[in-house]
Amino acid sequence: MRLFELRTPAGAKKEPKRKGRGIGSGNGKTAGRGHKGQNSRSGGGVRPGFEGGQMPLYMRIPKRGFNNKRFAKEYAEINVSALNGFEDGTLVTPELLKEKGIVKNLRDGVSVLGKGELTKKLHVQAARFSKTASQKIEAAGGKAEVV
Repeated sequence: MRLFELRTPAGAKKEPKRKGRGIGSGNGKTAGRGHKGQNSRSGGGVRPGFEGGQMPLYMRIPKRGFNNKRFAKEYAEINVSALNGFEDGTLVTPELLKEKGIVKNLRDGVSVLGKGELTKKLHVQAARFSKTASQKIEAAGGKAEVV
């Protein structure tokens, strides 16, 4: 067996359909689009879910119940390990986190999560703290304050 003798197995590679290449190809002239009509035109066709002007299924079925997603608060999340970049005794506020580039968008507040270790003594102000995050902040001699 030599490198030039290698071949793909039969049926592994399929030639693409060459549309509009003459009558003998079986896909000539109209290229499988039929005669006239919306789908025969370039850029033709309708959007997904369109039913020819009939009220679409997704609008016909009843919508019931309550979903909190529209009203749920969205928090910017950071881990405890991200706070190691501050000096000892610093008051860490959401505005300071945004200024330093740790948080891009404050959203509805900052939520501090407990991943990683904290070596600095900090006073952290945030909207939410996970249980482990507040334990780690207090273990390092700092304070976790809900704002």
